[in-house]
Amino acid sequence: MDDLLRRPMAAPCADAVAQSAPQVTTPVVALDDVCWGPPRRPDILSGISFAVPPGQIMAICGANGAGKSSLLRLIYRHHAPRCGTVTLMGRDLWATSPQAAARDLAAVLQEQPADLALSTRQIVALGRLPHRRTWAAAFSTPEAAEKRIVDEAITRMDLTPLADRPFSTLSGGERQRAMVARALAQQPQVIVLDEPTNHLDIRHQLELLDLLRRLELTVICTLHDLTLAAEFAERVLVLDHGRILADGPPEHALTEAVLAQAFRVRARIDRSGPAARFAFHL
Repeated sequence: MDDLLRRPMAAPCADAVAQSAPQVTTPVVALDDVCWGPPRRPDILSGISFAVPPGQIMAICGANGAGKSSLLRLIYRHHAPRCGTVTLMGRDLWATSPQAAARDLAAVLQEQPADLALSTRQIVALGRLPHRRTWAAAFSTPEAAEKRIVDEAITRMDLTPLADRPFSTLSGGERQRAMVARALAQQPQVIVLDEPTNHLDIRHQLELLDLLRRLELTVICTLHDLTLAAEFAERVLVLDHGRILADGPPEHALTEAVLAQAFRVRARIDRSGPAARFAFHL
């Protein structure tokens, strides 16, 4: 990945390198016995516990209504947990200011504002807001270094010909790519995506997933397409009625028994080729 889209990392000190004791890695995102539900309504999610280490790509799968989007909203600080804790970079997410959280975590949602009177470039530049000191600075002319970061994100998502077009005139797939570019411009440690391949044609689906794999960031996303999830993710978490049904490498989490319970169908998996092939029957 190009250096402009990566957060600078400090070089380890000599004393730390010399130590032979194993280092304990702080999870980028961790949930501990989390539950959540709408006010005065039963819990939609309960007993949710997992930790995501730096650089891991995790896909969240499950049937409609299983709680996938609600779980993402807990991770990107839209829902506060009813019980348990959510941590980001080792800090309680709800003890962290929204701006500080946004410097470490970017979210790409399914719902995209289509009526904003902004150009594609201006939408992508919104990713720099968490790094500005004041709201006045947020809407000032970006410095050269920030402009380069925005331009690089636009290039990475193949949006250069659309950069000066009004965002409202873009197709659904083009808007999706613009929102991913905005997330890249944030230079986060973790990107959370809700069904990122929706609205994308096959080529842009594969290009987006390949890009996310090469970013060397922590990626947490929901995916309906189990074939894409099995090929793209290092780890798959399967939800069933708001609880974790399976969590592990794709070959362990996406089994016929797990899929039968999660989706209420008969599942057959062919692993004889280079990629798993899924077939489903009522």
